[in-house]
Amino acid sequence: MDAPPPPPISSRHNARLKQAARLRDSRQRRKTGLLLVDGARETLRALQAGVTPVEAFVLEGATGPRITEACQALEVRGVPLVQVAADPFSKLAFGDRADGVVLVAQRCERPLQRLRLPPNPLLLIVERIEKPGNLGAILRTADGAGIDAVVAVDPLADFDNPNVIRASVGAAFREGIAAAPLDETLAWLAELGVQLVVTRPDASAAYTTIDYREPTAIVLGNEADGLSAAWDRLGATAVSLPMHGIADSLNVSTTAAVLAYEARRQRDTP
Repeated sequence: MDAPPPPPISSRHNARLKQAARLRDSRQRRKTGLLLVDGARETLRALQAGVTPVEAFVLEGATGPRITEACQALEVRGVPLVQVAADPFSKLAFGDRADGVVLVAQRCERPLQRLRLPPNPLLLIVERIEKPGNLGAILRTADGAGIDAVVAVDPLADFDNPNVIRASVGAAFREGIAAAPLDETLAWLAELGVQLVVTRPDASAAYTTIDYREPTAIVLGNEADGLSAAWDRLGATAVSLPMHGIADSLNVSTTAAVLAYEARRQRDTP
């Protein structure tokens, strides 16, 4: 006869729960080699991408097709499902967007050397992006626009940040993502021989004047400081987006979306 399942975790001070919650801190993720995935949809996409699950916390009484699918996928893999009462679950999950599943999984290394590019690549390079929401939105845009690879240069927000994963709607687990230092990225791009397109508010050329059907890397900089001067060494072409109001630039994730979809439009036009 099977033993009854253990009772749900009912205390916010539960050691297992507190250990998982610490994974919201980047230092703890680096120390343990683990990450936190909020949401049933994101959990499914992590599993589909081959991420190695460790354990999952499930909100007591949570229902719905996506939660059922995620729990079944975890059970098939032999992943422990830990039931958690509503109050302690709110300590672990991502604010009021929690949908009932939080996964602990192993981190993935993302070196440039693992990228596999087609003969005519379209790349998105982002330097020192600081806000997790921006990086997550950029990954979601790249996925939607069919960008072949996203490279985060000296990122201040890492791909394993739970807020990046959530903002990307799980696209943080897609193929074609890497993180690398600036010098390594510059050398890699020089070897690829792609044209570099950078955005600067004072650039005279409009973003629509570029032929993105060529092998191209679109390069975007930090939210506050923009791009470092090192990009000028590779002969990057600077473009701007038209601004008709009092602001002189768009949010970096919005800029990424505009350029990525312009590139996709050109490439999809016969």
